[in-house]
Amino acid sequence: MASTMFYNSVNPSTAAFSRTHFPVPVYKNSYIEFSRYDHCINCKFRTRIIGQSRNLTQVKAAVAESLTNNGDSEKKKLTILVAGGGIGGLVFALAAKRKGFEVLVFEKDMSAIRGEGLYRGPIQIQSNALAALEAIDLDVAEEVMRAGCVTGDRINGLVDGISGSWYIKFDTFTPAAEKGLPVTRVISRMTLQQILAHAVGNDIILNDSNVIDFMDHGDKVSVMLENGQCYAGDVLVGADGIWSKVRKKLFGPQEAIYSGYTCYTGTADYAPADIESVGYRVFLGHKKYFVSSDVGDGKMQWYAFHMEPSGGVDGPQGVKERLLKIFEGWCDNVIDLMLATDDEAILRRDIYDRTPTFTWGRGRVTLLGDSVHAMQPNMGQGGCMAIEDAYQLAVELERACNKSFESKTPIDIVSALKSYESARRLRVAIIHRMARSAAMMASTYNGYLSVGLGPLSFLTKFPIPHPGRVVRRFFIDLAMPLMLNWVLGGNSSKLEGRSPCCRLSDKASDQLRTWFRDNDALERAMNGEWLLVPSGSETVVSQPIYLSRSDENEPYLIGSESQEDFPRTSIVIPSAQVSKMHAHIRYKDGAFYLIDLRSEHGTYITDNEGRRYRVSPNFPARFRPSNSIQFGSDKKATFRVKVIRSTPKKNSEKEEEGEILQAVQKI
Repeated sequence: MASTMFYNSVNPSTAAFSRTHFPVPVYKNSYIEFSRYDHCINCKFRTRIIGQSRNLTQVKAAVAESLTNNGDSEKKKLTILVAGGGIGGLVFALAAKRKGFEVLVFEKDMSAIRGEGLYRGPIQIQSNALAALEAIDLDVAEEVMRAGCVTGDRINGLVDGISGSWYIKFDTFTPAAEKGLPVTRVISRMTLQQILAHAVGNDIILNDSNVIDFMDHGDKVSVMLENGQCYAGDVLVGADGIWSKVRKKLFGPQEAIYSGYTCYTGTADYAPADIESVGYRVFLGHKKYFVSSDVGDGKMQWYAFHMEPSGGVDGPQGVKERLLKIFEGWCDNVIDLMLATDDEAILRRDIYDRTPTFTWGRGRVTLLGDSVHAMQPNMGQGGCMAIEDAYQLAVELERACNKSFESKTPIDIVSALKSYESARRLRVAIIHRMARSAAMMASTYNGYLSVGLGPLSFLTKFPIPHPGRVVRRFFIDLAMPLMLNWVLGGNSSKLEGRSPCCRLSDKASDQLRTWFRDNDALERAMNGEWLLVPSGSETVVSQPIYLSRSDENEPYLIGSESQEDFPRTSIVIPSAQVSKMHAHIRYKDGAFYLIDLRSEHGTYITDNEGRRYRVSPNFPARFRPSNSIQFGSDKKATFRVKVIRSTPKKNSEKEEEGEILQAVQKI
């Protein structure tokens, strides 16, 4: 069966169909599109032939040449089918579209494309992936970067889960700056996929189109959808995720590998006091670890990983309660994020990956992203590797088309796909191994002597640093800069279509170098309000005590009675073990100091390592966030030091103090 479409040369948008045996006039300089339909296993292969007609003889000659030789111009115009409309599938569709290929994306659930699926949290797009996106489509890359929250311009790294103290700091800014690359961002999956879907075009993305089977015919490849429809093209790209049906058809059923960890994740309307200086942190612990990241708009995303068998299920309530029990005793940065997240907003999933194989495809079919090398999220490179895959695959297909056009030979699709595999195989395998190693390192970290001490088991009651922590840190300090430079730098120097002198629009704080060297300077950079929050078992104070930083010359006086000499800063604690004039609290040079005034029962500070010591009389002792301060020895006047992010200045200090106290009550 055949049909013809006629386009007016003056107004090409005006078209008329010529049905079988129904003639239509052909005018000079008009365009004619001949469509041919062949039937093969219930599929319709459509060939479009458009030629400018000066007379009917020329049109017939052009049609005959196209039907017999398929034309040189048609050699470059491949039809590419993409199974899966996730990030990798959409980026590849965009790259292929920009190369001039015809693309069709099959997505079983359009809501998943729009980012409304079950695991819809923000995603980290690092410098290497942003550079590849720039090479694919600079406008789209800039839109993504504008919408994302920059985290690479701040301090990132590993901290001890119990104390919250820094273990290793990551410099993700320098590798980008030295190569002129964009700095790492975190962006909502919904926003990212909306940007990509809009750039690809709704006419290219088919909703409710779940690919369940395919067949490689040698010169074509066809796909069968769940709804019974069938489509054909020159190449099939399986970008349908870790449970890929295309992969299963290619290599048979292969089980994904359970990492040993289940992951809870949530996004909280909460920002820590150091949000301007810290982008993301990985909190280390034994058989569990916790990740937090700024995602912009005053929100924080977090992941809680816990070693346990797969397939666990939580009830409709009590998820937060279970997490708080698992991470009991961890630092405030972890606990506060959990407390600030609604129970029903916490999602759970088991973490799986797939070991990359030597072969990624067969014939005219290949795989991309998670369908071939799903990796654990510890490096933040899962989506980044899919973007790099998409760029490289589009480049290899274009090279094959150009070679075919120059040599007047058919396009060697199979060789192009093999070249794509070769270009990506080693880099993906190394980063995949790094992601597994990062999970092992994060969850086997033991900051303190706690197990296997035999007759010395009583030492577990004391926070004695584990010697392995020092040894491991030495090797990480040596390897981390080299690793980050290679991972984040990627193959940016070889990216075609991207200027090697791309401007660097992202800037880091002038204090970034200082923060890397000096933990104290990083702590002083916190923009927050300090409070003493009651935490004793039988506390004699019910409300937090707000500590102002506005006047360094006026200290707070702690005592059992109000003092006339300190009418504004006198803090009364009605406890038998609190002296009339017990202690001073003074703010100086960005830090708070506690001075015991020779009190009868003493003043104590418990640091973040769990060490408790008595403050020497008349000697300033600095206290830090998450420390505990105890006035007297009976623990009834015990306070936890908390720093809450500052709010915009109000009409009065009293009003601002009220909002700070409300924020404390929420967590």
